[in-house]
Amino acid sequence: MMQQCRKLLALLALSLAPVMAEAQFAHTQGRQIVDPNGRPLLLRGTSLGNWMVPEGYMWLFEGGPQSGREIEDLVTELLGPDKAEQFWHNYRENYVTRADIHLLRQAGFNSIRIPMHYKFFETDDAEGFRLLDRVIGWAKEEGLYVILDLHAAPGGQTGTNIDDGHGYPWLFDSPKEQAHLIAVWERLARHYGNNSTVLGYDLLNEPIPHYPSLRPLNSRLEPLYKRLTVAIRKIDTHHVLFLGGAQWDTNFAVFGAPFDQNTAYTLHKYWMPPEQTAIQSYVDFREKNKVPLWLGESGENTDEWISQFRQLLEKNDIGWAFWPYKKLEKNSAVVTVTPPEGWDRIVAYAKLPRGLGSVEARLKVRPDQETINRAFDGLLENVKFEHCHVNPGYLSALGLRARAGKQE
Repeated sequence: MMQQCRKLLALLALSLAPVMAEAQFAHTQGRQIVDPNGRPLLLRGTSLGNWMVPEGYMWLFEGGPQSGREIEDLVTELLGPDKAEQFWHNYRENYVTRADIHLLRQAGFNSIRIPMHYKFFETDDAEGFRLLDRVIGWAKEEGLYVILDLHAAPGGQTGTNIDDGHGYPWLFDSPKEQAHLIAVWERLARHYGNNSTVLGYDLLNEPIPHYPSLRPLNSRLEPLYKRLTVAIRKIDTHHVLFLGGAQWDTNFAVFGAPFDQNTAYTLHKYWMPPEQTAIQSYVDFREKNKVPLWLGESGENTDEWISQFRQLLEKNDIGWAFWPYKKLEKNSAVVTVTPPEGWDRIVAYAKLPRGLGSVEARLKVRPDQETINRAFDGLLENVKFEHCHVNPGYLSALGLRARAGKQE
């Protein structure tokens, strides 16, 4: 009799295991994302852009280097290979710290989207895992969810500077790079599969630009998502998978019926009137398919526009992550980095033509090495939270606590 009871208890525990696992993780439930207790969870977040994936405009390099590799080439040209390597290590250490994550909670955010570059996750002990583990640990202490966003995928999903690729979205034509992509996500899923602070995985940032010549690639997007889903679900059944539409996460016509029970769909919208017509097609998609929506990116606009769009999203029960958290000089972010002394000369030099015929001309206007070193050392200091200033107007526009953190 006792043996039969033990068997029944073991069978009961086995049958309850999936339910108990789900209860520990945020997940989707019909049209909503819910917390582990099944309560609706409206995500209010920001993105840690320019950390693992540098973008030229956030370095004030408009007209100059834009992609991560172009910026890295410039830094190597100016600092030399040894100092450049140390610069990037210190940059990633300083750009996101415990104080930054504390501010986000203090301001009233409940989530963080972390843009990632695949190159930091090529092995189980790669630098990216150390950086992510640290931020996720801080987020757990602060009660914040984390969404992992593959911003720069192998082969490139956009062909533009934001994926640090080679000028064309080769991911969709290359079986080798697709296998590479799957391997990266499998590695991430193995590492974070049991981490309930991680809410989900944003599988590809803004795949396939709006250019007409790239439209034939649209039909390849959802099949790739399905392959990724199968691979991840063999390892990790806990986390929400976020699927972005084609044409910079705007075109949901590429999607058929939902094919995974724990999936949400993410849209990005910039620079349009903040009116219902801008999001109605996505709301219709949600109602038809009974799936959650999430705005993974928006912003880069006035506080008034951000306030209007944020209120529109919340009226339609759509959670959000505005872009970005931290930016050089500009106030259209949670915090602003002050350009260091001499940065104007770095910017001017960065914008010069880089053809071989211009080498002599570039050398004539290249800042002296002392100025260069001082500017980059100053940047490493100024990106630290204690040297940034918080933008209360931006926080107010997001409906958050404008007096959070340090202000000038």
